[in-house]
Amino acid sequence: MGDKGLLLRRLLLCIASFIVSLQLVNGDLSYSFPEEMKRGSIVGNIAKDLGLDLRTLSSRKARVSFEESRKRYCDINLSSGDLITSERIDRESLCGKKPSCVVNVDLVLENPLELHRLSLRVQDVNDNSPKFTENLIEMEIRESADKGNRFSIEEAHDADVGQNAVQRYNLQKNDNFILSVDNNKVELVLENTLDREKQRELNLLLTALDGGSPQRSGTVVIHVTVLDANDNAPVFSQDVYKASLPENSPPGTMVVHVRATDADEGVNGDVTYHFGRMSDEVVNVFSIDPKTGVIRVTGDIDFEESKLFEMRIQAKDGLGLTSHAKVIIDITDENDNSPVIFMVSLTNPVPENVSPGTEVGIINVQDRDSEKNRQVRCSIQQNVPFKLVPSIKNYYSLVTTGQLDREVVSDYNITITATDEGSPPLSSSKSVHLSVADINDNPPVFEEQSYSAYVSENNKAGSTLCSVTARDPDWRQNGTVIYSVLAGEVNGAPVSSYVSVNGDTGVIHAVRSFDYEHMRSFQVHVMARDNGSPPLSSNVTVSVFISDVNDNCPQILYPAPEGSSFMTELVPKAAHGGSVVSKVIAVDADSGQNAWLSYHIVKSTDPGLFTIGVHSGEIRTQRDISQSDSMKQNLIVSVKDNGQPSLSATCSMYLLISDNLAEVPELKDISYDEKNSKLTSYLIIALVCVSTFFLTFIIIILGVRFCRRRKPRLLFDGAVTIPGAYLPPNYADVDGTGTLRSAYNYDAYLTTGSRTSDFKFVTSYNDNTLPADQTLRKSPTDFVDPFDDFDTTEVGNFHTSCLIPH
Repeated sequence: MGDKGLLLRRLLLCIASFIVSLQLVNGDLSYSFPEEMKRGSIVGNIAKDLGLDLRTLSSRKARVSFEESRKRYCDINLSSGDLITSERIDRESLCGKKPSCVVNVDLVLENPLELHRLSLRVQDVNDNSPKFTENLIEMEIRESADKGNRFSIEEAHDADVGQNAVQRYNLQKNDNFILSVDNNKVELVLENTLDREKQRELNLLLTALDGGSPQRSGTVVIHVTVLDANDNAPVFSQDVYKASLPENSPPGTMVVHVRATDADEGVNGDVTYHFGRMSDEVVNVFSIDPKTGVIRVTGDIDFEESKLFEMRIQAKDGLGLTSHAKVIIDITDENDNSPVIFMVSLTNPVPENVSPGTEVGIINVQDRDSEKNRQVRCSIQQNVPFKLVPSIKNYYSLVTTGQLDREVVSDYNITITATDEGSPPLSSSKSVHLSVADINDNPPVFEEQSYSAYVSENNKAGSTLCSVTARDPDWRQNGTVIYSVLAGEVNGAPVSSYVSVNGDTGVIHAVRSFDYEHMRSFQVHVMARDNGSPPLSSNVTVSVFISDVNDNCPQILYPAPEGSSFMTELVPKAAHGGSVVSKVIAVDADSGQNAWLSYHIVKSTDPGLFTIGVHSGEIRTQRDISQSDSMKQNLIVSVKDNGQPSLSATCSMYLLISDNLAEVPELKDISYDEKNSKLTSYLIIALVCVSTFFLTFIIIILGVRFCRRRKPRLLFDGAVTIPGAYLPPNYADVDGTGTLRSAYNYDAYLTTGSRTSDFKFVTSYNDNTLPADQTLRKSPTDFVDPFDDFDTTEVGNFHTSCLIPH
């Protein structure tokens, strides 16, 4: 029955939770309304749709929350329950070209918390007209274009969607073009050929229409410029021109003026005149102006040699259509003309990597003389890697004879000389300037094979280490050098975390501060790369050497630093002068002279009794021990390094002059300093207060334990064993240095805060030591006078190893 009751209670709890969840989140409401509604327009009545009265809306603090937008497009009128627009809603800015624009709103009711999801569907209205990117589209079409040629037009754009977007295009009626629209691809199709001579320009009106109501449209003017086609050849004014020219007419005398016209325009209508098929005599005597058509005497006229000249004149327009006319001149001519050199083509500049024998230019040499006087020889100077190779007729090829190197010679001035075979021979020359184009054929070259940088440790991040320089003899971007550090690792870390290089100057900077004790040197590889295509590069090794700075104080390994242990050594009463009684052992993490250590006694109980080796740290007696010497001796030793400035550390050495440990009074705990004493007093008072409540119970327990098991009290309760002196990492072990006569291991048990302590010697390496079960006790009055001059600190129980002379 109990199980059934528990099951029934769980079922009721689940039903109650389900009912609460229904109250927290309810079904969605959806409203549709057009965009651009005025502020305050009603979208719907929430109170009516949810079945809530107006008091409930107000008391439950009904409000709408827009999660996806900071703007509040709608709000609730609590007095009427209407959902109204709080600002103008633009569908295009809200949803762009999405086919459906839905804004999700949460309706929140409090006391109890109730949440309704509202979906606001913003309907598109036709509030945007189609627009073309430009108001005027310029097109140039040749009159020779074929029928059916298509010319693409950028389509119009409408920010609206669906039916309100662009639906169709209309083209103004014309005689030449029709419109083709396919999947918003708008093209003009040439239906009838163009004729520039009839119509040079056309203006077409293209209209884009949307499908909204009312319908909106956008227009653009297409301005078509009909380009001329070379469909007309030049026409001479006469078919035959006749002229009479007296002999001995001076050069320059006009013989006849031929004229030809071309119906085309521009380049197609520019007419040039040339001699057609001519005899050698005509070439030597006459010339024609290519632009004006004027034929003039260019040489001496000798009627005896020739009485009649007949020539054909060619008129040619810009694209090569020609016509001809005949010129008949009743003269004879004798003329002398020097050769004329024409540069037909020239490759300038010439890439420096061209192979020998490459043609870089073509020249044409003409001589209007006849027969032998017309023969021409061409040559160039001998100190250039070029030569002339005869080709067809009076054409010569200028070719390379060797490998070019822009870094050696970047420019050539070539003089071409043409000489005829006349007597006396006539010649002419022409200078050609030829540049050699750079090719990225030289990698950057560092000025040194390797670089070394020296930096002191503890440098600042960003400090300059060194500078590398690479030269590239190439030109411009091919010779622009960019520096970078190659990827790698230094001590397991990326090299970029150690150094960086200025890509333009090659200056290498330290990214971090270096520590000589952790790393003394490392290498990085710097790459110099040019900006050529493909780029060329070279690498260089930069060795960074870190020099030591005296930034580490000497660290004393023995005796242990004050505050960590209390160490005392025995000195035999029969010790002679010069005997080694102890040794101070110290190390310095620096190197070189910064690690050279010297030892000095700065204070002692008896200044004349002990001395210390400046370099060894060995403490020796300066004289024999006498009965008058104090049993308790305290030395303060300073250890200095040889750095600039020098760093130092100090330690205290406690010595007891005794032959038998039984004679040694018990050691006195080092008194507390004022602050620690106060703290200890507070702790004792608190302990006494707490112990008062449990005193009776403790006495009973101690009595029972005492009766059951009686044990001699050899040690104080709560004794704590303290580990021996700490040997820092990275330093050598100092055991077995051989500086003391014999070694003892002992356990020292000191009660914290007490005035007495027990020393129990457990192992002895000398027969003269006490047995293991003997203890040495100390009273509070011992060790007071000799140590009054030194600071004291509380020392807990400790276990250590030390060297004691016998």
